[in-house]
Amino acid sequence: MEDKELNVVDHLDELRKRIIISAVAFVAFFIIGFVYVEDIYNWFVRDLDVKLIVLGPSDIVWIYFTLASLIAIAGTIPVLATQIWLFVKPALKPVERKVSLSYIPALFLLFIAGLAFGYFVIFPNVLSFLVELSGDMLVTNFTAEKYFRFVINMTLPFGVLFELPAVVMFLTSLGILNPYVLTKIRKYAYFILIVIAIIITPPDPVSDFLVIIPLLLLYEISVNLSKFVYKKRLKRMEQEEAEFVSE
Repeated sequence: MEDKELNVVDHLDELRKRIIISAVAFVAFFIIGFVYVEDIYNWFVRDLDVKLIVLGPSDIVWIYFTLASLIAIAGTIPVLATQIWLFVKPALKPVERKVSLSYIPALFLLFIAGLAFGYFVIFPNVLSFLVELSGDMLVTNFTAEKYFRFVINMTLPFGVLFELPAVVMFLTSLGILNPYVLTKIRKYAYFILIVIAIIITPPDPVSDFLVIIPLLLLYEISVNLSKFVYKKRLKRMEQEEAEFVSE
């Protein structure tokens, strides 16, 4: 009983260590983002025909914290993924350690790809639709807070959703998930993804279509990647079993 309690304490200490390292990384990237926030801001507004306005001093602080946080999230992802891997590493076999480690750069690259898709594909189309919707009825002015909140809503969800293939492959490699389960729940997954797409886009069929199709393709890519990893895992297990029997 005491050994079990000690084991739980050791695991909790290890978990706390990984959380602290991830938190320190977030703070470090946040400071970097805060230092370069003016350059980041200028990059985001480079194509705007109007100058953003603020309604109070607190809006300026909000912009600094928001842009710095965005940089911190992107930079912390590989660190967080590494810490998760180090935490579960003792429970993995040598082959599983090697395979799962390769997903860490994939998580970061997919997150960046999702942000890029949201910013360069979804965001300009949705913004153009909303501006044209007002026509000559309204004078179009953007506050900095509203503009960047809109940018984040149009990009950050895609950064998270684009992680799906890597997460599915990782869970499949550990035996937690398999392609048969993904195929079985396909219609429910489709429904959830369509609801997400409708929620994060304005009531415009073109915008909905631009979001729904990539999300459904991501799911199908995840299913096929899961099949590939699952077959490799089964083959590896058969080889290990054959080696064990021969010994």
